[in-house]
Amino acid sequence: MSYKSFYQRFLQANAGVQHFACHSHHYWPDVTRDAALAYWDDSARMVDDKWDYVFGEKVPKVQRQIAQLLKLQASQQIVFAPNTHELLFRLLSCFDLQQPLKVLSSDSEFHSFSRQIKRFAELPNVEVVQVATEPFATFEQRFVQAAQQLQPDLVFCSQVFFNSGVAITGLTAFVEAIRQVTKATIAIDGYHGFMALPSDLSALEGQIFYLAGSYKYAQGGEGCCFMVVPQHNNLRPLYTGWFAEFGTLAQAKTAEVQYSQDGYQFAGATMDFTALYRLEAVLDLYQQQQITIDAVHQHVQKLQQAFLADLEQQQHPQLNRAALLQKDPLQHGHFLTFRLPSTQQVAELAAYLKQHKIHTDYRGDRLRFGFAPYQDTVDFDLSCLQAHRG
Repeated sequence: MSYKSFYQRFLQANAGVQHFACHSHHYWPDVTRDAALAYWDDSARMVDDKWDYVFGEKVPKVQRQIAQLLKLQASQQIVFAPNTHELLFRLLSCFDLQQPLKVLSSDSEFHSFSRQIKRFAELPNVEVVQVATEPFATFEQRFVQAAQQLQPDLVFCSQVFFNSGVAITGLTAFVEAIRQVTKATIAIDGYHGFMALPSDLSALEGQIFYLAGSYKYAQGGEGCCFMVVPQHNNLRPLYTGWFAEFGTLAQAKTAEVQYSQDGYQFAGATMDFTALYRLEAVLDLYQQQQITIDAVHQHVQKLQQAFLADLEQQQHPQLNRAALLQKDPLQHGHFLTFRLPSTQQVAELAAYLKQHKIHTDYRGDRLRFGFAPYQDTVDFDLSCLQAHRG
């Protein structure tokens, strides 16, 4: 199946570009433009009454669509926010910062977590332990051992690491191994896994927090992130907004702040739901066209192998299979990461590629190439590397 016909507006706007930054900013399907206009039209038509429509129909529908993708039963446990940092900070605000707090994570978490927890670690009562992801082959075992030793209050780990593309091979087994050695609250950053890797959270439902959003592989753009919240968790976020009162507004007021009895326990306040409309349109498209995550994942895996074959022909001294961080396609997300000798060489090569309309991105000494449904193997042309020898 060719997916290109669904992305004509972005493809036409970027004619001639080889877009390998899909993992950073995914092209949006054409249906998202109509969705953005639909939100404007609904706002004009209903004005303040749109909130009843948004929360009565749109939010529950997208909750059900996400739950179906993740194999979850309790769709009402999904809460939305403009970004994952907002959701993350609500989770962190559940802990009493007047008491000791132990946090276990990896050294490869995205900035929304790594920056925030680094700031937390400046507090004298907060201890943060970061397990090195390399060597990748032993990471999961070492992480579980660290959990047993530290006995953390919070465990936070990515499903797919943003700076390498390496994926946790069996998320359910990984989480269960952690749960066997600690009673910590467990949160999984699923941003590079959601709608990229086939993800079945059914065995983990009610046991973990799972954060993701629409900016990357869900293709709805920025502004619509979500968190799956375990039922009956008894947590009371200190950082809370009036959306979190849904379901309690009609109750008699009490001295204690009340929370919704579902995922909106972790909600904030007024937000722009244009992005939720866009995400809904993408999920509708997948359903209507019978596009599955498995099929997209297989398509991307074929693209990655074709890319590597083309790259091998170029025989570039720096950008080659030897520089690839993870070579196992079964332990990988939808982007390939190459480690070069220096950050300067990475920046220079990325700029050179962009001059030749090959768009990618980099982090430090790592150059990342992402892949998406709107690419075909015939689109790849890395011949410009012949004139660049590093």
